[in-house]
Amino acid sequence: MAAKSTTFFSFLFSLILLGVANLNLILALSSNYYDQTCPNVESTITSVVKKAMLNDRTVPAALLRMHFHDCFIRGCDGSVLLNSTGKNKAEKDGPPNISLHAFYVIDNAKKAVEALCPKTVSCADILALAARDAVTLSGGPTWDVPKGRKDGRVSKATETRQLPAPTFNISQLQQNFAQRGLSMDDLVALSGGHTLGFAHCSSFQNRIHNFASKQSVDPTLQSSFAASLKSVCPAQNTPKNAGANLDSTPTTFDNRYYKLLVQGKSIFSSDQSLVTTANTKTLVSKFANSKQEFEKAFVKSMIKMSSISGGQEVRLDCRVVN
Repeated sequence: MAAKSTTFFSFLFSLILLGVANLNLILALSSNYYDQTCPNVESTITSVVKKAMLNDRTVPAALLRMHFHDCFIRGCDGSVLLNSTGKNKAEKDGPPNISLHAFYVIDNAKKAVEALCPKTVSCADILALAARDAVTLSGGPTWDVPKGRKDGRVSKATETRQLPAPTFNISQLQQNFAQRGLSMDDLVALSGGHTLGFAHCSSFQNRIHNFASKQSVDPTLQSSFAASLKSVCPAQNTPKNAGANLDSTPTTFDNRYYKLLVQGKSIFSSDQSLVTTANTKTLVSKFANSKQEFEKAFVKSMIKMSSISGGQEVRLDCRVVN
């Protein structure tokens, strides 16, 4: 009996320690993390993002996507920013990340921040703040970003297979998000990030060519919209950069994505899957009818997603470990 009792208390103590460890992860992030050590960090990053946007309207979509792809592999640790080396192929060179761009914006922000506060602000925090600025400067909401992330030292291209694919169905998406502590509500809200950006033909060919044995086009696609997609992405598509905008206002952060989704004008299978269950369909309709409800949910889910921790250091150069 004594042995059993000792085992039980050891187990209980382990649980308490685990709880404290998780609590420390949560407490490590705070909206005023740099108030004393780098008070002008946010305005510095915002000005860099704003300048980049003036030269390239696709920058906001790129930064938002980059942050998602960072957080879904090893947590929000800036591992997506690391360059491949002779011995290692990094995340940014994995198949789902080949089309990521605007890394120079993070480099420029890091350079500006290092001039202000050397060895203080992580690349992961810079990316999280830049993603927030990308949303806000595109007409979306703003929010206090919890800060204090550390940068990771590991980045593997093979791990990008863990990213949710544009061909996923609802159960695959649910499982993928749940593995990261994210709910179905988070899934629907965060999918709204597709209000910004562009999709290459390869990511939605499955819906417009050879969809099934008896029909070449996904029947859930609105017919004229399907025809327009087929015209820019023929079966033997050769132009490397051919594709379609993710919604009709690709540089404005709004709820148009959900409005089009309800009309059968979504780009990805993963988008379409959001209207295949009652719960998710209800949320899609709610966000289609109210930009305010979408923004409120998006901010809540972004804070939750971007708080997934992972790193160990503050990198001096976002492309290489210290």
